[in-house]
Amino acid sequence: MARPVAAAPAKHRIFIVDDHPIVRQGMKQLIEAAGDLVVCGEAATGDEAVEAVGKLQPQLVVADLSLPGKPGMEVIKDIKARWPDINILVVSMHEECMYAERVLRAGAMGYVMKQEAQGKILLAIRRILAGQVYVSDRIASGVLRQLTAGGHAQPKSSLELLTDRELEIFHAIGDGKTVRAIAQMLHLSVKTVEAHREHIKNKLQLSSSNELLRMAVQRAMEQ
Repeated sequence: MARPVAAAPAKHRIFIVDDHPIVRQGMKQLIEAAGDLVVCGEAATGDEAVEAVGKLQPQLVVADLSLPGKPGMEVIKDIKARWPDINILVVSMHEECMYAERVLRAGAMGYVMKQEAQGKILLAIRRILAGQVYVSDRIASGVLRQLTAGGHAQPKSSLELLTDRELEIFHAIGDGKTVRAIAQMLHLSVKTVEAHREHIKNKLQLSSSNELLRMAVQRAMEQ
C-alpha cells in the first residue's frame, strides 16, 4: 500500500514596500529563490502598503523608509498598531546608526542597509521569523552599552536629537523638496512644517535656512 505523500510545508509570506520597481523585483527574486519564502504582495507607497497589508496579512513586511506619501516610519507605526503580530524588517539606504534604534522603537524587528550583502537580508528575515531582532553587531553593541551605561551614556550626535518627524523633514530638505512639497507629502500644514524646520535649526545650532539646506544636502550626498 502506497504511503500518503506528506503535504509541503507552507511558505512564509513576505510583503515588499519600496518605491523603486527594480528594487522590488530584485528583492522578490532574492526572497523566492530561498525556497521556503514567497512574496505575497508589493506596494510602492506607504498608503498602498498599509491597505494591502491589512488585506493580505503577511508574516513579515520588508519596507524602505523613503516612500511617497506616508513616510516609512509612519507605515511601521500604523502596521504595528493595527496588526501587532506582523513583523517588519527595514531595508534602507539611510545610515543604520541614525535609524536602527528609531525603527525598533516604532515596532520593527530589524534593520539592514541596502548596501549590505544580499545574504544579510535573508539572514535578517529568517531571524525575525524565528522571533529574534536583527541589527548589525555594531548597533547591537551600542544598544547594550547604552543599557549598561546608566547615567554615563555617550552624548548624542546632533541629528540624533531630532524627533522622527524632524528627521523626516530634514531628509526631505536634503532631497530638494520645498516646504509646500514636504507639507503635501506628510499631510501637514505649511505652518507646521515651517515650525518643525525652526526646531531643526535650533537643535542643529544653525542660524539660517540656507545653512540647514547645505547641511541636509551634504548628508544626502554622503548616503
